[in-house]
Amino acid sequence: MTAHPTHSDHDHHHGPSCGHVAVEHDGHVDYLHDGHAHHLHGDHYDEHTISAHVTAEVHDHTHGDGCGHKAIAHEDHIDYLHGAHRHALHGDHYDEH
Repeated sequence: MTAHPTHSDHDHHHGPSCGHVAVEHDGHVDYLHDGHAHHLHGDHYDEHTISAHVTAEVHDHTHGDGCGHKAIAHEDHIDYLHGAHRHALHGDHYDEH
């Protein structure tokens, strides 16, 4: 059995009405929560770090107030939910989170 990071002391269950943004990831749904993502795995939640630096596709618009994408606080910046993934401004491009 492979060890993996888990989130303990979780006081609620994630689902469509839990209030956290759901993002598809690797064949399952992660719920964005306090700068990381949770995925139900048996009797606990796996902890997924949201920190990779991958450049998103070129945009024909700028994310911000009124852009039509949900804003999500993440560490020291704002991510914008774009389809099933998140974009964060990084210099002259957007990072894919």
